[in-house]
Order: sequence, then C-alpha cells, then structure tokens
Amino acid sequence: MPDSQKQIVQWFPGHMAKTRRLIKESLPLVDGVTEIIDARIPYSSSNPELSELIGNKPRIVLLNKSDMADRTATAQWIEYYKKIGVRAVAADCRSGRGLNNYITAVREVLKDKIKQNEERGMAGRALRIMVVGIPNTGKSSFINRMAGSARAKVADKAGVTRQNQWFAIGNGIELLDTPGVLWPKFDDPKVGDRLAFIGSVKDEILDSEILAERLLDVMKTDYADRLRERYKISDFEEKEPWELLEMIGKKRGMIIKGGEIDTQRASVMLLDEYRAGKLGTISLERPEK
Repeated sequence: MPDSQKQIVQWFPGHMAKTRRLIKESLPLVDGVTEIIDARIPYSSSNPELSELIGNKPRIVLLNKSDMADRTATAQWIEYYKKIGVRAVAADCRSGRGLNNYITAVREVLKDKIKQNEERGMAGRALRIMVVGIPNTGKSSFINRMAGSARAKVADKAGVTRQNQWFAIGNGIELLDTPGVLWPKFDDPKVGDRLAFIGSVKDEILDSEILAERLLDVMKTDYADRLRERYKISDFEEKEPWELLEMIGKKRGMIIKGGEIDTQRASVMLLDEYRAGKLGTISLERPEK
C-alpha cells in the first residue's frame, strides 16, 4: 500500500515567467488588482509573489467557493485581511452569490481614483481591474459571471499582449484577464497537498491514493462528523489513513477479484466528492492568531 509520507507535491509550470512578465507589463494600465483565491485554503491558494509583483496597487481579495468553505473560518479570513489593510469579499462565482459586494468593494477601494478622475474632468471613466489567480480557483468563472453570457470584450488597449483580454462588466468597471499561474515551488509541503486537494495541481502527476490518505488524515481530526455522515462509518478515529480509505471503499462496494478493496477507485471518488462539496462545508486553513 502507498506510503503517504514519500511523495511531495511539486509543480513547475513552464509559462510562469511569461505570466509574471504579462502582469508587470499590464500594471500601468490598471487601477487595481483582484486576486481570486479558494475560500477553503486562502493561504495556500494565494500566490506569495503577488504582493511584490503588484507593488502599491490597490488590491481586493475574492474568497471564491465560499459556499464550500466553513462560514466561521471565512469570516475569520475576512477579518484577517481587514487587519492587514486588504479588502476581502466572500462569494460563489458559480451562483453569483456575493458578487454585488464585489462591485461595492471596488468602488470603495478605488474611491481616491474615482475622486481623482472627477477632479481631472474624467468623471465616469471606467475603473480598470487586473484579475489574477492560480489555476482552479475560479478566475474564469468569476469573469464569465461578471461579464455575462456575451463576454463583451473591450477595445484593445495599447501595450496589452494578445494573451490578456479586457471585459466590460458594467457599473463603470473593466476587467483584465490574465493567465492563471502557480509559483516555482512549495516550501511548505502542506501547501502542495492542499492545492492538490482542490485540483490546482494536475491529478496526472500525483498518486491519488497518497493524496486521498492525506486528505483523510486532515478530515478525521477536524471534520470527523462529515466522514461519518457521508460514508456511514464509525470508530475510525484511531485508524491509519490507509485503513480509513479501505473502510470507505468497502462501504461503497468497491471490491475487486479476491475480495480486495479497490482503494484506487475509492481515492478518486473521495477526491471528486470533496472537490464537488459533497462532504459539506470544509475549510482546511484558518488565519494564524
């Protein structure tokens, strides 16, 4: 059976340097930056290089997929960002819930820019926001929802490469889309694990059984009730993760020849159900006290 301690999640996207360059080149064209992160893992899904990249540009954090995160934890994250001077908004880009608060946040964060435009005789000039985010945090869903089904592109702006696209979303706001990008390496292996849990790292490069065992190791401590409810298992707190995975596979009837439990199939099922929110609202990170 797989040793869940051996494999370390790593990811080296070849287009990363290119995206960094695109962000830097586009910064003079925008008034602010919106970072899309996953509300279940706000720390791990936020690019640690972003602050250095964007400098003093106003920033808004959108905690997407908050419908799948623990509400208490999300409230703690919003307060955490407030304390460090960053406006954060919880939303669900698939349903659109919370996105009206985003429009309000943009106008509040950029109130000085709005005032400046008015003083220069440019009242009503569109506010331009760059949207950034790592893969699978919902950046595309956010832009699609905000821009509407038409996804009306704004006329090309000077200096913008073809890889970047502008979209008008109404309310005097334009969004600049950028390619999703991860950073070079994960210094903390737990960050790699959490990104893999939500699907930001391609499953093809990982061992799904190892990943499922690591997820179970976290859940049996913090969300044991969800495991009991979803998989109808009990008395598993002292079990090792691989034993727990076998219990789940057995409960779901995933038996192969010779009565052996198909833990590979059980692993894929577990990860799929977690990513789909079928295990309930779960947050794997909370801000440090």
